[in-house]
Amino acid sequence: MPFYRVQAEKLAQSVVRQIELLILRGILRPAERLPAERDLAERMGVSRPSLREAIADLEARGLLVSRAGSGVFVADVLGSAFAPALVQLFARHDEAVFDYLAFRRDMEGLAIARAARRASDTDLKVIATILHKMEAANAKRDPEADAALDAAFHMSIIEASHNVVMLHMMRSMFDLLNLGVLYNRQVMFKNQMTRAMLLDQHRAINDALQARDPEAARSAIERHLDYVEQALNEQAKADRNEAIARQRFEQEQSR
Repeated sequence: MPFYRVQAEKLAQSVVRQIELLILRGILRPAERLPAERDLAERMGVSRPSLREAIADLEARGLLVSRAGSGVFVADVLGSAFAPALVQLFARHDEAVFDYLAFRRDMEGLAIARAARRASDTDLKVIATILHKMEAANAKRDPEADAALDAAFHMSIIEASHNVVMLHMMRSMFDLLNLGVLYNRQVMFKNQMTRAMLLDQHRAINDALQARDPEAARSAIERHLDYVEQALNEQAKADRNEAIARQRFEQEQSR
């Protein structure tokens, strides 16, 4: 018969499973520090030896890492998503940028349609809160802050889709974007007209999500990413024209 004796689970294994789920669901993020041992043991209602046993297990499986004098951190499990050689290849070829945008258009289109159907009210509040931060930051004209909030807005939609595989895959993609491997978002935010357009597009995305309209949400995010592609193409042309103009200027000075 396919039955076996039920055994009581050790407290350490309960701790392991809870931390695993927090990492899996993206609630605990790479490089995020866990609370101090005493505080964490109290929060979880376990003894410190049980907590240590759980942390040792998670460290052995590469999910946590201890740093002497600093504490215990979530391991950078996303770092293995792309081999260093592939990251360098992306950085050296412009076509990777546009393939990346096409990939995002497809994946975020799926994610936002799922989010419109499945997001909880709290998920939608998170998305709206980030949009309000974007609106406040827009007046300060800080390209770095704008770029960071832009990434947070898009990741909040991925999170609201409640698909953990998509979540970790897209987080690894945004990690490359944040490092400037694919393109420098801050360049886009330096142009005031572009910043205003991007903010309006994010408002439209949020409006469709708050209305829980999957088709409108998908169309809004596709229009947004099409605009990003167009803006990057125009910036690349402007950069090429400026390089040629500088060559002409240098030649003219030498005559």
